[in-house]
Formats: sequence, C-alpha cells, structure tokens
Amino acid sequence: MNHHEQEEVLRSVGARLRTLRQQRNATLDDISERSGISPSTLSRLESGQRKYTLDLLLPLSAVYGLPLDELVGAPPTGDPRLHLRPVAVPGQQQTVLPLVRHHGGPHAHKHVLPPGTTTASGQGPHTHQGHSWVYVLHGRLRITAGTRQIVLTAGEATEFDTRLPHALANAGEQAVEFLSLFGAQGERMRVLTSWEEVPG
Repeated sequence: MNHHEQEEVLRSVGARLRTLRQQRNATLDDISERSGISPSTLSRLESGQRKYTLDLLLPLSAVYGLPLDELVGAPPTGDPRLHLRPVAVPGQQQTVLPLVRHHGGPHAHKHVLPPGTTTASGQGPHTHQGHSWVYVLHGRLRITAGTRQIVLTAGEATEFDTRLPHALANAGEQAVEFLSLFGAQGERMRVLTSWEEVPG
C-alpha cells in the first residue's frame, strides 16, 4: 500500500468514526469520557490526521458496540447474513438498531425509547448538521425542534432540520418504537407521486 492509499484509508476510517458519533448525537467529550481517549486525539482520528492503533480502536469498539471490522468499515468476508446489533447511546436509555451497513448517504435506524425517557442529553437538546425523517411504529413520540413541537402516534411521520435544537421523547406510558432516516449532509427524502399506468 503506497502513501496515497494509506491516506485514503485513514480518511475513510476517520469519516466512519465521525459518522458513528454523529448518529448517536454524541460530542467528542461524550466519547472521550466513555473511551478514555482525549477529545483532541479523537478529533485527529476523525480528520484522518492520526493513525489508528489497536489501543485506540478497542475502546472505541466497546463504546460504539461494534466489532473492529465494522468499526473501520472493513469489506464483508462473504457472509451473506446481516449482523445488525443494537447500539447503546451514551447518556441515554434508548436502544438503536442500525438498518443499513453502508457508510455514505442517509442512514436508517430503528429506535426503542422507554416510557419517561428522551434523547436529550444532560446539556439539553442536540444541534448538528443534517436532516431527519421519523416514522412511528408503536406508541407516542414527542419531537421538539427549535420552537416547535409535535406528537406523533403509530402510522404518522414527520421531518425536521437537525441544525435546530431538537429532542425526541416518549409521550406515552409504553415504549415508543420508531424508524428514522438521517442525512448527515442534509440529504432529504424525495416522495414520488407520479405513477405510470402499466401496459396491460
């Protein structure tokens, strides 16, 4: 592997680590507290300026709940099964199940949020780059984004800009289950309604 290829690998792993952190709405300080790795080292790993080593990747593997090969985005080894694992979100009680394995473009997750819980951290609502779509499968979900608030029930969906301070909370007495599509670069879902007749 030449120097250019090494730089590409470092950048791709760094982007993967940043995406994993953003998917969990976690800050560098959050990951630092859980992994024991300084925020500056984490930042350099995410930007591709720091080479990753096992002593750095093993704590991150534990924090993100992923085996090393998935943590660094290693190519599949021929096993056709999808090994989707629930992910624990730092500082939250919700369970998150990734539904896709690709590392670019929008990401899809299933969330389970127990009664009386919220995705807000101790510092309050989250703010980060991106756009989110949410669809409720079961229960009641309250979404606050900026100065607006909405409560969704099963079968209802909405979208919001994640640059607004936002938090999702269980608004019922049972666990709420919902699906989310998140575009870290602000990608938005396009709903096509122009159906064509199929020649019969």
